[in-house]
Amino acid sequence: MTAMDKHDVDPALWPLLEGFPPIDVTAQTLAGFREALRGMAVMPDPATHPDVRIEEVRVPNGAAAGIRGLLYLPAGKAPRGALLHAHAGGFVMGSVEMDVARNIELVRATGCAMLSVDYRLAPEHPHPAALEDCHAGLDWLAEQARALGFAPERIGVIGESAGGSLAASVALLARERRTVRLACQVLIYPMLVPPAQSVDTAAPDPRTGRHIWTRASNGFAWAANLGAAPPDPQTIAGLAPDLSGLPPAFLAVGDIDLFVHDNLEHVGRLLRAGCAVEAHVYSGAIHAFDRAVEAPVSQRFTGELVAFLRRQLG
Repeated sequence: MTAMDKHDVDPALWPLLEGFPPIDVTAQTLAGFREALRGMAVMPDPATHPDVRIEEVRVPNGAAAGIRGLLYLPAGKAPRGALLHAHAGGFVMGSVEMDVARNIELVRATGCAMLSVDYRLAPEHPHPAALEDCHAGLDWLAEQARALGFAPERIGVIGESAGGSLAASVALLARERRTVRLACQVLIYPMLVPPAQSVDTAAPDPRTGRHIWTRASNGFAWAANLGAAPPDPQTIAGLAPDLSGLPPAFLAVGDIDLFVHDNLEHVGRLLRAGCAVEAHVYSGAIHAFDRAVEAPVSQRFTGELVAFLRRQLG
């Protein structure tokens, strides 16, 4: 990787760039990406996290087998609240196992329970399959709240990238269906808007979309997720005409992330709708920057996220 390739990127994130070669996700490369993510998804030895218990659960979603999920619980004490988590992967790849280490740390730091949903992936299962799976997970979590020891009004949603889009859309769906009254929504560099409706398409920023998640990958992933159907503004939060009545939001994104302009547009729309928002834009941060856990920018992000969750769910 040349110095020009690293231009504008926080030097602490350079090792992350070295570990993710600039290969676009396409119909031809998707299987390889899925296999690579499966190889990275390793469950830690339970002895390394005696203070956080992890259970595999099945969430009813209308199918016979239901949807698999990982439930995290603080060991030996009642959770102070809970989070419904949707993983990243552009709607087309990824699994709950790839975030286990980070989720353990978040449960440990906040004292909250967490349910991470292994939602169905596109293109085999196009929108709204993943959204309905995540909403089913939210319903299940609310139903289990008393038994697990937390109040059902202390539930939030959280997700990264495509998972951030799903978290935002779950909040929208919960409002529309009047199912769960959420305490907060955490949107981490969320993949909110299809390319045709994106600020980036109308006015491309040459600083963004060059690292980790490219314009080509984004175009393929949205096409796979939407299939032949046009985008539905009622089930895609980034397109929703009405954002009023949604829970307080935390949004974090790097200033050279492909999604930064759409994310800031969403922040403005939430504010205009009367929603409380805490927004963080990190200088020199790329998509998935928080994967570099030792980088100062990632540690700053984690501290700000934990503080927000403690306020909203405590």
